[in-house]
Amino acid sequence: METLGGHAARQVLRLCESAGLSGTDSAEYARTLLTVLGPVAERSLDLPPDDSSFLSDDHTPVEFSLAFVPDGEPTLRVLLEPGYGAASLAENGRTGLRAVHEMAQRWGFDTKRLDELEDLFFPPSPQGPLALWCALELVPGGVPKVKVYLNPAASGPERSADTVREALRRLGHRQAFAALPEGDRHLFFALDLGHWDEPRVKVYLAHHDLSAAEAAGLSRLEGGPGPGEVASFFRMAAGHGTEADAADVEADTEAAYGAQGPGLVRRPFQSCHAFTETATGRPSGFTLYIPVRDYARDDGEALDRAVAVLGRHGMDAGPLMRSLSAVTARPLQDGVGLIAYLGLAHQQGRPPRVTAYISSEAYEVRPPAAAVASLTAAVL
Repeated sequence: METLGGHAARQVLRLCESAGLSGTDSAEYARTLLTVLGPVAERSLDLPPDDSSFLSDDHTPVEFSLAFVPDGEPTLRVLLEPGYGAASLAENGRTGLRAVHEMAQRWGFDTKRLDELEDLFFPPSPQGPLALWCALELVPGGVPKVKVYLNPAASGPERSADTVREALRRLGHRQAFAALPEGDRHLFFALDLGHWDEPRVKVYLAHHDLSAAEAAGLSRLEGGPGPGEVASFFRMAAGHGTEADAADVEADTEAAYGAQGPGLVRRPFQSCHAFTETATGRPSGFTLYIPVRDYARDDGEALDRAVAVLGRHGMDAGPLMRSLSAVTARPLQDGVGLIAYLGLAHQQGRPPRVTAYISSEAYEVRPPAAAVASLTAAVL
C-alpha cells in the first residue's frame, strides 16, 4: 500500500541527494518529515485527500522548494502542514503547535516569539484556510532551520490587518505595519525560529490583477531592487514577454477553466516584506512571488520560464531540472503545477535569490491548460 508519508519521504531522499546532502542527512530529513506529518504519514494514497488543506493544488500537505543564489549551491526546503487531517481547524492548529514545540525540544531552540502570539493566531474558533504551516530548510548536519506560517484571518478576515499590526507590535516592530504596501488581503504572518543569523518576521500580501508596473512599485526595501528588475522578473515568470504571449496563455487558461478558474486557479500574486531590526520600521527584505502554474500551459513552459529567470540572475538551472526528475517521472507536458511558484527575493547585504516551488503531486496531477481547453471545446 502506497502511503502519503512513504511517497513524500522518497521524494525527500531523492531531492536531498540531488542537492548534494549526505546520505546520513538525507535519511535524517526523511525521518523528520515522517515525524512532523505524524499519523497521517500512514494514510493510504488510495483514500481521497483532506480537501480542507490548500497548501498545494491537490491538497498534499507537502511542498518543496529550491532557493538559488549566484555562484552557490541551492538550498532545499520542505513546507509541511503538521495538523493535516485534523477534525477541525482548531485541532489542526493545536497539532501544529505541538509539533513545533517538539522540534524546539529536539533541536534546542526557544519558541518565545511564537508563544507571545498564540492568542492572536489560535483563537478558540479560528477561521480561514490554514492554522499553521512549518517550513524546514534542509542544511548539512541534519538539523534544519525552522520557519512557521500563521493565518492573519484566524479571528476573521475583517480583522486580518489588526492581527498583523498587533503581532508586529508585540515582537517589537512597532513601525513596521506602516511600511507595508497596499494589498488585497494579508495572506501569511511568518517567523524564523531557531538558529538563524538574523531571525525574520515576514508579512505576505495578496495582489489581484497585478501589472508589471504595479509589481515594480511594491518594494519598500531601502536600496532594494530597481523597478526595472522587478518588472522584468514579473514578465519573464508570468509569461508576459510579449503581448501575444500573454494573450495566448490567457485564452488557453480561460478556455480551460473559465475566467475565474476552478478552485484556486488564478491565484493572486504575492509580495513579502521581511523585518529584522526594530529601530526604524524599515523592511530588510522584499520578495515577489508569481504563481507560474496559473499562467503557463504546462510544466514544460513553466520550466522554460524558470530557466530564463535563473539565467538572467547568473544561476545554474541544472539543480532544478534534477530536482524535478527526483520528484516525478512524468513528462512535463502532461501537467501544470509541478512548478507552482517562482519567487525573486532581495535581502539587504545579500545577493538576489530565486526560489522555485515544487509540488509533491501525491494525489493528483493537474492537467495542462491547453489539453483541458481542447477537451472543453470538443465537448461543447
